[in-house]
Amino acid sequence: MGIAAILFWFLSALTIGGAIMVVASKNPVYSILYLIITFFAISGHYVLMNAQFLAIVNIIVYAGAIMVLFLFVVMLMNLNAESEPPQKKRYLFFAGVVAGCSLMLVLVAALKSSSSQIQLVQMGSGDVGLISNLGKVLFTDYVFPFEISSVLFLSAMIGAVVISKKEVVHPE
Repeated sequence: MGIAAILFWFLSALTIGGAIMVVASKNPVYSILYLIITFFAISGHYVLMNAQFLAIVNIIVYAGAIMVLFLFVVMLMNLNAESEPPQKKRYLFFAGVVAGCSLMLVLVAALKSSSSQIQLVQMGSGDVGLISNLGKVLFTDYVFPFEISSVLFLSAMIGAVVISKKEVVHPE
């Protein structure tokens, strides 16, 4: 067994263990920290597949910026059960439908041509994950799923604002 295989199995165990701990942890701060560990392990997989750009973007964007944002939001929110606002069922349903449909569009568009363009990814070789190839494919073949994913993120932000908005009680 070579060093690449050992690294693969170590990173796989770390990814699966971190993902299980994200779900199993009762404390939301610990869940976020385990998710950061999971993102670093996934970045290690990207490096093994010669996709250095994806590894760096994953670390900078997800493990860096978004997880820090999640951590700040969780720490700033008072997560007591008695301070929770009443849930707005129809808004939650509408936000779920929009997010689900956007995700379905992204998956269908991404997987539509995957059967005809299967390329074997070899560890440490090939040019699948290089920046120039990624940019060409992203902005030619996958521009529609890329834009739909931005709509998905926008709907998630709007849903978070609607859910966190407090009801204004007008005295009569």
